[in-house]
Amino acid sequence: QVQLVESGGGLVQAGGSLRLSCAASGRTISPYAMGWFRQAPGKEREFVATIRSSGSSTYYADSVKGRFTISRDDAKNTVYLQMNSLKPEDTAVYYCAIGLSATYSPRRYDYWGQGTQVTVSS
Repeated sequence: QVQLVESGGGLVQAGGSLRLSCAASGRTISPYAMGWFRQAPGKEREFVATIRSSGSSTYYADSVKGRFTISRDDAKNTVYLQMNSLKPEDTAVYYCAIGLSATYSPRRYDYWGQGTQVTVSS
């Protein structure tokens, strides 16, 4: 069993930045891929970014490419999502997840955090 706790969300103006953190406990994250997803009101959960276990490869949704950066610190058992140039359409609850593969499919992740709200005002 692994527990994931997201933090760092909040209210920010368009063009601003936020850094989300996802701290894991109960299991070391080093052998696993980590992903970030988001869900806006009335919409399905969507892929944002993922990072392989080695950290050597990262993948992003087209909507965030060039603005968001996923990274991991296995020594701290934590994964991060740096979000720059935020837009109102980035408003959502952001979730981190752990799985065996760095994939865009939420069904391939085994454990999820409770989420952190990000609100971007125009």
